[in-house]
Amino acid sequence: MAKNELNVDDLIFNEHQSEPDCLELPLSRQTFMLAALSVAAIGLVILGRVVFLNFFKGDFYASRAGANVNKQVDLPAPRGIILDRFGKPLTENASSFTAFVNAAEILKNLSDSEVLISQLAEIFGISSEELKTTIGRADLESKTFIPIARNISLSQAIQLRSLNLSSVQIEDDYVRKYPDGPAFSHVLGYVGVSEEDNSIVGKSGLEAQYDNVLRGADGEFIIYRDVNGKPLDQKVAREPVTGSNLTTTIDADLQRFFYQRLKSGLAGLGREAGVGLAIDPRNGEILALISLPGFDNNQVSKYLKASNQPLFNRAISGLYTPGSTIKTMVALAALKEKIVDPSFQIYSAGFIEIPNPYDKDRPSRFLDWKPHGWVDLHSALARSSNVYFYEVGGGFEGLKGLGIDRLIGYWKKFLLGEKTGVDLPEENSGFLPNPEEKEKRTGQIWRIGDTYNVTIGQGDLLVTPIQLLNFIASIANGGKIFRPHLIGNGEPDVLLDYSDWKDELGNVQEGMRDTVRKYYGTANMLAAMPVSAAAKTGSSQVANNTKINAFFVGYSPAGTSAEEGPPKIAVLVLIENAREGSLNAVPIAKDVLEWYYYNRLK
Repeated sequence: MAKNELNVDDLIFNEHQSEPDCLELPLSRQTFMLAALSVAAIGLVILGRVVFLNFFKGDFYASRAGANVNKQVDLPAPRGIILDRFGKPLTENASSFTAFVNAAEILKNLSDSEVLISQLAEIFGISSEELKTTIGRADLESKTFIPIARNISLSQAIQLRSLNLSSVQIEDDYVRKYPDGPAFSHVLGYVGVSEEDNSIVGKSGLEAQYDNVLRGADGEFIIYRDVNGKPLDQKVAREPVTGSNLTTTIDADLQRFFYQRLKSGLAGLGREAGVGLAIDPRNGEILALISLPGFDNNQVSKYLKASNQPLFNRAISGLYTPGSTIKTMVALAALKEKIVDPSFQIYSAGFIEIPNPYDKDRPSRFLDWKPHGWVDLHSALARSSNVYFYEVGGGFEGLKGLGIDRLIGYWKKFLLGEKTGVDLPEENSGFLPNPEEKEKRTGQIWRIGDTYNVTIGQGDLLVTPIQLLNFIASIANGGKIFRPHLIGNGEPDVLLDYSDWKDELGNVQEGMRDTVRKYYGTANMLAAMPVSAAAKTGSSQVANNTKINAFFVGYSPAGTSAEEGPPKIAVLVLIENAREGSLNAVPIAKDVLEWYYYNRLK
């Protein structure tokens, strides 16, 4: 072979010789098993999805497939009617029209639908952007046609029909009506359009609290079409189911009378804000609930920016210093702790003075509203003596009072600082002051004067009207605090039972009866009624002592006569910024209690 001749075998051999050494190994059994398991897992996922879509969601997607050809429109269900305790309707459902649009069709060709959106927005008196937002919220997996405007006028319906568009549908609907709007506004509340699906939902009051009961189940109407969209047939696929009715504890006639009497009383004083409450002390049923100013729940939108807060429910959300009405609670605590006995007397010269550590020549003076002379527990409640409760609550000279720690303990025992659990939204819990909180908030220590102030319902102690009357109702019934409620569910909920405090309760009840029947009682005006009553009044200074809130709390009958029977109604009247303190509240309470006697008890 010539020297420069190329040998193929050598070339191949040399090439392999130049490669790095390597070791060929067969794939392990574990590798094949892992690959097989991965394939099986993916197969199971796919199979599970197929099973889910066919067996669990099959009807849904069959319906959606039909919706691509057919037209499906909701048939709105009427809300249940809210009734008073005697079955009188407090709400109505009036016939109206609702406009529906094919959201899927509009969203699919949004740029081509600008003209339609502009036309619809002009008819409804809203902006195009607002209408786009409503359409954009549509859940197209659930329905194609969605409501975009409810309770439209006849002229709007005619304008919509004149567009002659298959993507716009007008259907019969219902609109909520409130025959006695302002009088029941804070009990019933109002309804509005949901931000989620444009359906009608409760927004406040009982409408919101029991929305799941009052709302029905919408029906469905189907128009069958051919592939060209031409209607072939139509039928109701699902009938709408009306929501359940709701029977309340409200006495509609009492509510109307109380509302008108409180409103006229405020008008006579040149005032507009107040609260009226009536509870059955035997079970916690709310007979009447008024918060003024109220609002017409048929036209809520015009109140949204009102400066006097007509949408604010003062009865359950308003926070107030309770004034002398809190003396009933202080009296119970003082008797229970044996600070005094019912006959123990304290002299009221119209004030007490305590040494001023910063200026010995200028002692701190705490005023009574007038000199009362010698008073015991009964007359102190009837006269509403501040000096008596300063000394019993905070101590003075030789008398060791309850002190702030025990006062806080009894506030909590009687459930102040907690929500009552009334079945209305937005209830407030109140506020209980204490030395640590004050020092942290103001940088100042708690002084004896702070204790004096809270024992007469001034200072930083804050309660809601519903809390206050619920406590007074427990004095009336002999020691049970019920959960106040508007809808009864069998046996009432007992939040606290202190009915074993018979002596303490009996003495406070006696003091409240003296408030009415004694000539010096602050509610002596009620003595002329044809039925007995027990009461406590209060005047609370607010706004740096520039304004006075007037309180009345009481119950009737007073519970001393077998013929009259036990107390059947407890009433609270509150007048914000009253002219003459509690004197302005008593006449209103008297008229309400007399009305109840003549119309319900006699």
